[in-house]
Amino acid sequence: MDSASGLKSFGDSFHALVVGATGGIGGALLAALDKDPRCAEVHRMDRSSHPGFDLLDERSIEKCAEQLSGDRQKFSLIIDATGALEIDGAGPEKSLKMITAETMSKAFRINAVGPALLIKYLVPLMPKTGKTVFATLSARVGSISDNEIGGWVSYRASKAALNQIVKTAAIEFARSRPSLLCVALQPGTVLTPLSERYVGKRSAFTPKESASKLLTVIDELDTDANGGFFDHASQRVPW
Repeated sequence: MDSASGLKSFGDSFHALVVGATGGIGGALLAALDKDPRCAEVHRMDRSSHPGFDLLDERSIEKCAEQLSGDRQKFSLIIDATGALEIDGAGPEKSLKMITAETMSKAFRINAVGPALLIKYLVPLMPKTGKTVFATLSARVGSISDNEIGGWVSYRASKAALNQIVKTAAIEFARSRPSLLCVALQPGTVLTPLSERYVGKRSAFTPKESASKLLTVIDELDTDANGGFFDHASQRVPW
């Protein structure tokens, strides 16, 4: 994205919302949108901005959406940057022997159920005309056809579920909100507290670099992208 011109496809004076801005990528997205000359205002939705916010509590999400709707501003861009790789201090499982019902259930609640509820309550805050995008951060390991080494059962499965939710939402909203693009994005390997211990020797982006790439992807999305899964280079990721 050209920082001098900002996101061009949303027009001038658009409003944006970042959910999960306390995270590394979410914070970088918030900062980038705050500097975008075309973005009139970027809001945030997390425990810092809404102390009662809890991704695991549907009523708290509903209350936050009600508060945001009181601003009477429609969000042309909403980015869900929530997610968890570790659950209560436990890292991703290396084999099926390591899974537990409690850990797997919580992974699904954070990585799939939470984003589904965000779609439910936040999409009504978006305009019905002009380019609008609801983007959620998924992961390449959520691709079933790309799974060649196994492991990471709960994280893989919960992100695969998220991808299915995005696809289903895109089909539903295409009927009532034809200008809305609902997409899943793969931010690449990013050095954040979420992933730094799992990066190893692989090359990785800083949160700022990843945010810039993701916003470029979002800016380039057209109507054919609805319900798609894209990486940081705008390439489709296989389901």
